Amino acid sequence: MSRVAVPPGGRRSGGGAVAPSVAAAPVAHSEPARRVASRGAVVGTVAVLLAGAGASAGVAAGDPAVGGVTVNGGRDVVVGTTHDVRFPVTVTGADGSGLSFADVDLKGPHGGFYTTDTFCETATACTTMFTVNAHPAPGGDDPVDLSNAQAGTWSVDALVSTGDGDSHFAPGAGTFALKRAARLTVNASPEPVAKGARITVTGKLSRANWDTYRYAGYTGRSVRLQFRPKNSGTYTTVATAKTDGTGSLRATAKAVKDGYWRWNFVGTGTTGPAKAAGDYVDVRP
Repeated sequence: MSRVAVPPGGRRSGGGAVAPSVAAAPVAHSEPARRVASRGAVVGTVAVLLAGAGASAGVAAGDPAVGGVTVNGGRDVVVGTTHDVRFPVTVTGADGSGLSFADVDLKGPHGGFYTTDTFCETATACTTMFTVNAHPAPGGDDPVDLSNAQAGTWSVDALVSTGDGDSHFAPGAGTFALKRAARLTVNASPEPVAKGARITVTGKLSRANWDTYRYAGYTGRSVRLQFRPKNSGTYTTVATAKTDGTGSLRATAKAVKDGYWRWNFVGTGTTGPAKAAGDYVDVRP
């Protein structure tokens, strides 16, 4: 079921009516909700899942309380350019008559917006599944979800209704990071190499461009060069290099023993982390 999104100013708590265009009592849903606000809007689907309980203080007795919001299990949401990314948003709360319905708004930088509603599976929790993407949907009527400017910190507003018709609006009940996916490549040479000689390790850091639906070099970023001996499961940082104007990386190191070389990027506030697969170098006496 789709319905018009209500601006935060249109919400009221403690009563049955929340806005002229939205009824306080839940209406039966025959299929998942899907909605677009603008070119940068986040579009997706919704499903109801069982979730845990929660409660909050500071609300008068008898009023429904939003205890908190958990997005994607507390992990960042990282989106590339080819696949939809699906993640849960769980609203927890408490009321004497039990929670019955929840309306969830996700709000991001530069107009990023997604809203949906769902019945609660338990008296204390309701979970919706959001699906976002940064690639065109062939044959679809909806525009692409995301633009580059919308990467960063998003907030979550929650409106809960109860079994006795009461309601409570909790703006900014939670936050999460929506980030552009990153990729790393690596090549260590020469292979094989004499012990004590120097090897050159190159690579490239790129990240998803949500405006062009491609990956492009990520410039001016520090990336760790790491080594793992042949019979070890642990990588150790041996140097740090910065990407050039195309996102390329280059460093040299002494070849001491057989093992794997890789680049490791920890990510930024708008871009997810990335690790290259280790490139094995055979060191000969």
